[in-house]
Amino acid sequence: MKNYTKWVTSSILISIISIALVLALTLDKTTTGVIRQIRPEYILAALGIHLFSFFIWGLRIRSMASALGHKIDLKTSAEMVISGTFVAALTPASIGGEPLRIHLLRQREMPVGQATAVILGERVLDALLILLAVPFSLYLLRGMLSNSSLDTVIILGEFLSIIVFALMIYATMKPRYIKLAIHRLMEWTARLLGKKTGDKLHKLSKSIDREIDEFHASINIFLTEGRAGLYSGLIYTVIYWIVEFSSLPVILMGLNQAPSVLISFAVQVLLMIVIVIPSTPGASGVAELAAISLFSVFMPANILGITVAAWRGITFYTNIVAGGFVSFKLLKDTELVKKYLKQPQSEA
Repeated sequence: MKNYTKWVTSSILISIISIALVLALTLDKTTTGVIRQIRPEYILAALGIHLFSFFIWGLRIRSMASALGHKIDLKTSAEMVISGTFVAALTPASIGGEPLRIHLLRQREMPVGQATAVILGERVLDALLILLAVPFSLYLLRGMLSNSSLDTVIILGEFLSIIVFALMIYATMKPRYIKLAIHRLMEWTARLLGKKTGDKLHKLSKSIDREIDEFHASINIFLTEGRAGLYSGLIYTVIYWIVEFSSLPVILMGLNQAPSVLISFAVQVLLMIVIVIPSTPGASGVAELAAISLFSVFMPANILGITVAAWRGITFYTNIVAGGFVSFKLLKDTELVKKYLKQPQSEA
């Protein structure tokens, strides 16, 4: 709990400081008039759109799990997604969500290899779609991006995304080399820590081998008789990102703007690439500052700060609040926590 508290505090504090800085740099006399004329129904609609995206993501997990022969209801898969976004908001580069969703699938009696295939499979689909969308986004924004530093970050993010994507594909195609690398690491660690630890690592290595084989077999299922699950996963991926990116133009409509939907989508594609790089919890700080640079391409300066604040509030703070609630519910349902909660009563 101390770690969770530290992560939550760090993530929120960095984000609040960044938003305060953004507001300080962009607020002027005309901003007050914009705030007075905010149309709250659109802001609520943007929030509803973001919450709806959780269920689209849940449908993707359900369909891909079904292709491997595991039935998961939508409520359960949506809870996995929401709790995963909570952990992602608290971990550097948002990497904590995937291990949690794999763990939650394991609790549904899905082998680790298959659970990994589902979760990594959906992330590969995300990466593939975003990477394919980047050239179109740059084409739409040609002549509008004038910040050379931002261009460098985007290129670096694109390069990093391609490397990660290539490694994931390579691991899928050549699992024996991944096993060999793990064995070498285990052997080196065993020599460093001694024979007793080496015996435990040897057993762990065998277990990892089985799970890698399971993962590889699951990927083969996706590419053969489970293709329907992969196709449906791809369709849900496209729908998910369309829904998720729709929050920003709706926020702008709430600020009495008439945004270009295509431009707002293109900007958010590039923003996703930038967010891949940060080592801060939930990309806090970098996300806000990158957003103000990219959003300035197509919106007036006097609404930049409140737009970034509203966008981050809906896409980040909502994940922490909703995800924290669902995560506590999932933890409370486990036998260990039930026993802990009952302990004071029995002692009384």
